[in-house]
Amino acid sequence: MGDLFTPDAFSDAAAGPLYLQLHRRIADAIAAGRLRPGDSLPSERDMAAMTGLSRVTIRKGVEALVASGQLVQRRGSGTIVAPRVERLEQALSLLTSFTEDMARRGRRVESRWLDRTLAAPAPEEVMALGLGARDRVARLARVRISDGVPLAIERASLPARLLPDPDAIRHSLYAVLEARGCRPVRAVQRISAANLAAPDAALLEVPTGAAGLRIERVSYLASGQVAEFTRSLYRGDAYDFAVELKLAPEAERTTP
Repeated sequence: MGDLFTPDAFSDAAAGPLYLQLHRRIADAIAAGRLRPGDSLPSERDMAAMTGLSRVTIRKGVEALVASGQLVQRRGSGTIVAPRVERLEQALSLLTSFTEDMARRGRRVESRWLDRTLAAPAPEEVMALGLGARDRVARLARVRISDGVPLAIERASLPARLLPDPDAIRHSLYAVLEARGCRPVRAVQRISAANLAAPDAALLEVPTGAAGLRIERVSYLASGQVAEFTRSLYRGDAYDFAVELKLAPEAERTTP
């Protein structure tokens, strides 16, 4: 790695601004595999000493790479090369949990819990779940991680009668609901584009403002009762959602 930051590498005045030269050298090293996902870069102070560049120039070049998602800055760990994220295709025609979907792909799944509580419902939860004024909701909020990469933030609300003990959820929500005889059988999902705000971007380890997908799901039991209201944010660089389309029955088609 040392040859990336020698003073001679930045001696060509015709090569453009120094921070862009630094940006290109690091980006090229990542593309060529000389810097691999998880590799740590020297500190700002050390890079300045190795290159002869000012710390302001170093900071500007590194910040541009962080903004593009090639580097990640973590408190206590410094600046590292961002993990490569494999794009996943998710079928919209199947009602599955994150755990089930990743298990089918042979991927390891973890959850970083943000919230597991029983609470009085907020107005939007009352509307979505069809609750009464005295009902309570089970709230689950977690970062979903696959093979060490954070892929999504899920915030689910369920009637407390279906999930009286949120702490019972360790891995798959749907597995627990199925064991209780109240697994959802259908759902309505709405997907929209989003730019990730700083708190969510930090949880997903992407730059603030990075592209994401916002998904709202309302799931139903076989009886028609609402079972789940989930709001999720997915990394835009990690997911493609696919749906199969079929020709409408002839009786429903119109001739232009």
